[in-house]
Amino acid sequence: QVQVVESGGGLVQAGGSLRLSCAVSGSDFSLNAMGWYRQASRKEREFVAAITRTSSTNYDDSVKGRFTISRDNIKKMVFLQMDRLTPEDTGVYYCASCPYMCTIYGPSEYGTWGQGTQVTVSS
Repeated sequence: QVQVVESGGGLVQAGGSLRLSCAVSGSDFSLNAMGWYRQASRKEREFVAAITRTSSTNYDDSVKGRFTISRDNIKKMVFLQMDRLTPEDTGVYYCASCPYMCTIYGPSEYGTWGQGTQVTVSS
């Protein structure tokens, strides 16, 4: 059974940085794409970034140039380095394991979501 666990969220001032981590167990991690998504209060969950099994990356325009997604196949982890944070980045950040691909809506099929980690950016 695949498990996905996020960590690293917290409270940061605008302009600051945070690094989110996501640990995956129970799957052949190196074969999966991984994605980060976020959900602000009273809003739909939205795509943030994704990384394929060959480490190709894709970002939402709102975070391009500020966020960096990366993966460590040995440790079975994926990371989201978030720089120059703004209050609009506030939300619960979810990590998803995508056996086939991570779409802008989430795993295309048979994916697994983590429980989320809260990121709050104060102005």
